Amino acid sequence: MSYHKYGISDDLVYRVKQKMKNPATKERMKRLLEGVTKYDLQNRATVRRLLDQASAILQEPLTGQQKENIVSFVIAQKIDPQNTLHLLRLWSMFR
Repeated sequence: MSYHKYGISDDLVYRVKQKMKNPATKERMKRLLEGVTKYDLQNRATVRRLLDQASAILQEPLTGQQKENIVSFVIAQKIDPQNTLHLLRLWSMFR
């Protein structure tokens, strides 16, 4: 399932990918997501909180609509961070 279907722009994805190439930023994001479970990623409030924190780390301002689109996308993917196949699927989606 493509992130395009959720109204997430290619420009936003490109900017985030470029910012994640910075090792310091990448480490901050890893610390933010440390210990996150599949149940956390199915909870709208938790995903929104994580998104707000990630947005601050990346210094990427998001509109209310962009936040809703991203939250809906994350919930729809039913991501299990402990499942390697789920992580590979996400990785291939954003290559």
